[in-house]
Amino acid sequence: MVLAASGLLLAACGSSNPPATTVAAPSTTTTTARPVALCPLTGTPAPGGVVPQRPAIAMKVDNYSFGPPPAEARPQSGLDYADIVFEEQVEGSITRYAAVFQCRNAPSLVGPIRSARWTDVQMLSELGHPLFVHVGGILPVLAVVNASSLVNVDLGTHPGLETNPPGRYAPYDTYTTTQAIWSAISAPATAPTPIFTFSKVAPPGEAVSQVHLDWSVTSNIYWRWDATTGTWLRFYNDGSLSAPDIVPDILADGVQNQAQNVIVQDVSITYGPWVENSQGGLEAESHILDNSGRAYILRNGRMITGTWTAGPAGTPTIFLDAAGHRINLAPGRTWVEIYPSGAPMVVTPVAPPTTTTTTAAG
Repeated sequence: MVLAASGLLLAACGSSNPPATTVAAPSTTTTTARPVALCPLTGTPAPGGVVPQRPAIAMKVDNYSFGPPPAEARPQSGLDYADIVFEEQVEGSITRYAAVFQCRNAPSLVGPIRSARWTDVQMLSELGHPLFVHVGGILPVLAVVNASSLVNVDLGTHPGLETNPPGRYAPYDTYTTTQAIWSAISAPATAPTPIFTFSKVAPPGEAVSQVHLDWSVTSNIYWRWDATTGTWLRFYNDGSLSAPDIVPDILADGVQNQAQNVIVQDVSITYGPWVENSQGGLEAESHILDNSGRAYILRNGRMITGTWTAGPAGTPTIFLDAAGHRINLAPGRTWVEIYPSGAPMVVTPVAPPTTTTTTAAG
């Protein structure tokens, strides 16, 4: 729409007599507010008002838990400082994370770090040239990583970047820090292009209190809306299927995993042809690039149902509502569930308020 601005033209009449006095117009000062520098992956104000000119780091973090600690991945470290966390399915229907850092350094260790998967390139290519931190992988997967836009940072070939904290046991004892990676790995000094759009105004959607995603017996998770913190809090079933024990998903520093946004992205998953482990588990391949599917966006206690569309590597995934409009996220952290199409998803709507009818006595 083109708006035409109208101005008022004043014509002064001439006079043979000059004015007796000339009064100077009062001086005015125009103040222009400096735009707030926003972190590209969260839409929140950058620490210190400056976006760090550095690539994103994507760290592969384990999530396997089936027994008492410390012989398991949980509790993980550093996820509460990530801008984005992707959760993907690997062999055996267990899940792993790709924790993405850009605007903030994690103040301590991140981990436990585990090996690469084929799906990582599908998930992370939209970040441009992220520093992809992992510990090894099978040869076909490493070939896919090396042929992609991801910068391969294999801690197996960079032993000086890894730490093995006491009280942890292999394979759950490999950790690193964001500062060590950014300091040691040469990469273009540019921030990634935003992959989401943000708005403080929540779009219309269904009011929900909980979403249950049942990946497997080891990754049976619940997202619950918490109005006090303005975040979705993460829980998981730590018991058996017959006797569920739903507990908060607590990190090593005592913070519960949470996010302002949760995206459930239904993705087609195939298995094989590669064998990933000694038990014969086949590679789980989540097909994202040049694909599309259903999407469920959780923000501000609402669920917006829509679709996702991904183009080639290097382009962001687009999330649209039923009317074809871009779905804006709430400024803050986003958790992306790369969820298998057809897997169970149980949504608990907010119960409508009860009404009481009072009848006046006659």
